[in-house]
Amino acid sequence: MFAGFTQTQIATEGATINLRYGGSGPPVLLLHGYPQTHAMWHLVAPRLAERFTVVAADLRGYGDSAKPPGGEDHAGYAKRAMARDQAQAMTALGFERFAVVGHDRGGRVGHRMALDFPERVARLAVLDIVPTYHIFTHVTKELATLYYHWFFLIQPFDLPERMIGADPIYYLHKKLGGWGGRLGIFAPAALAEYERCFREPATIHASCEDYRAAASIDLEHDAVDRERRVACPLLALWGERGVPHRCHDVLAVWRDYANDVRGRALPAGHFLAEERAEETVAELLAFLNEA
Repeated sequence: MFAGFTQTQIATEGATINLRYGGSGPPVLLLHGYPQTHAMWHLVAPRLAERFTVVAADLRGYGDSAKPPGGEDHAGYAKRAMARDQAQAMTALGFERFAVVGHDRGGRVGHRMALDFPERVARLAVLDIVPTYHIFTHVTKELATLYYHWFFLIQPFDLPERMIGADPIYYLHKKLGGWGGRLGIFAPAALAEYERCFREPATIHASCEDYRAAASIDLEHDAVDRERRVACPLLALWGERGVPHRCHDVLAVWRDYANDVRGRALPAGHFLAEERAEETVAELLAFLNEA
């Protein structure tokens, strides 16, 4: 799926990060969402690599990256820790300043990177999300119904782990198919990769820790930084059938968190990079080429 890309693993302070890199030009870091891996970029990364050096990484806890302990306060999966992983991985590859494109959880890590490492994040694109802090402070019945997994996965260990682990592929397919509208939007090779990784109990547990962190230590960090704004240009893309479009004025929300915001909805569900790859690539190229 990533012809011409090099696969490697990089040890950071807190985890070993699995990634692929390829292409030439200014660096762009691609971060995936739940419950996927860097394989979600298989249609986008080769196109971007025609003009950029593209790095597609697995977040800690996902894919073939390490699954460190979360700790009692879930700090092991705080977006701050996950952002630090990726910043250190980019340093190891020789990139001090770079653009970040994050889908879903990867977008939340990108948001934290832009706050914690403003001198390093040149541009930020977030796909089908609004900030975590906004979601938890604006919960409605509709949002809670559509984002039920947020409140399921944060339950104490090991309730969600046991329930998902009873039939992980069934759960995975329900999440992918439900958000994407149908499983058919996923390439067989990509779906097989998601299935391979999500069968692992360690991945299931780590992904729960990711959401537990979002509802605890991440909110603490976000509250402290609520008056800080993303300084770099920010592109928001979202699906017309996605939850952000149904529950929020996406651009208005992001303009309360960042100084320079633009973006639009695409005719898709949640998985823009796989359902509407051409439109996603076009929007990203236009944004990244502004630099």
